[in-house]
Amino acid sequence: MADQFAQTRRDDRPAGTPVIRWQEPPEGPVVVLLDQTRLPAEEVELVCTDAPALVEAIQSLAVRGAPLLGIAGAYGVALAAARGFDVEDAARALENARPTAVNLSVGVRRALAAYQAALARTGDPRQAAPAALAAARQLHQEDARASARMAEHGLALLDELLPGGSHRILTHCNTGSLVSGGAGTAFAVALAAHRAGRLRRLWVDETRPLLQGARLTAYEAARNGLAYTLLTDNAAGSLFVAGEVDAVLVGADRIAADGSVANKVGSYPLAVLARYHHVPFVVVAPVTTADPDTPDGASIEIEQRPGHEVTELMAPQAPVTVAGGGLPVAPLGTQAYNPAFDVTPPELVTAIVTEEGVVSPVTAAGLAELCARSRASTGGQRP
Repeated sequence: MADQFAQTRRDDRPAGTPVIRWQEPPEGPVVVLLDQTRLPAEEVELVCTDAPALVEAIQSLAVRGAPLLGIAGAYGVALAAARGFDVEDAARALENARPTAVNLSVGVRRALAAYQAALARTGDPRQAAPAALAAARQLHQEDARASARMAEHGLALLDELLPGGSHRILTHCNTGSLVSGGAGTAFAVALAAHRAGRLRRLWVDETRPLLQGARLTAYEAARNGLAYTLLTDNAAGSLFVAGEVDAVLVGADRIAADGSVANKVGSYPLAVLARYHHVPFVVVAPVTTADPDTPDGASIEIEQRPGHEVTELMAPQAPVTVAGGGLPVAPLGTQAYNPAFDVTPPELVTAIVTEEGVVSPVTAAGLAELCARSRASTGGQRP
């Protein structure tokens, strides 16, 4: 049974504390998460004492975003090992918590492989548990470093595509430190442009239906002092027509072998708009988001979310639950189509920015070469 409880963040907690952390109180190890369903109204932490609690947090979007899901999955395996639960059962549950984000399975498998290797050597689950935790911590550190390199490569690409600075960037969903061990993915690039004095405006899509742009990206932009403006998703086209967008920056939850990009639903329409208006559409994601085992966009499993997320408005103070409980905005019994993601084909993507460099044009061969280079730098292990 899931065992998680909430605690309000202390006012003296330093700004910039990671949104996920491993803690070892006297009663046993826990994974502590910043509950993103409560932002921006309040900052509340969820304390997870077992893998089912973490699965529940993942499915409710208390913890979300491709890189952070990988980190959470790895810590979940470590938590099961440290507390003496069935590690393989925990790994299966975590890996299946959300089907589209490939980073989740990458994190789970890395921690599980470390645990199994240590168990084979020692024969003692208690001695194997630290190996899973070490793998989770290593992934966490790697993601922070990857975030910094993505920001560097992304800013260089923007300067190449848009010489002269004063960038006006449109982004979708949330891609900052709330989804990462570092400053994030696409938002990290915008933040780097801001710090270099080259960001004029960050356009923030609300991101329907759960408003990750309004609740989370605007929250992060305000905390970092960026000049930003919030807009409804269906207002983006008018910005393009007015010539107010210089580039679109988004993240990714899975990148297929052919370069097709699954990202928060609403990304594909932005790519179409960007192509029509001759505006660069740039995807920023770590190499772990590239999945060579998924051949093309049609092969990506798209998560279908509960209909109540569309037919009800959820107050940010109240966690999103399967049962709903929000303010109804549609007649009772209304059926809702609620895919969590859509897929943008590679021909609409100007470039994919990773910590290992930039792929442009986006082709299967270019992506494979980058992934091979990444594997070589990590000794053959998938990063």
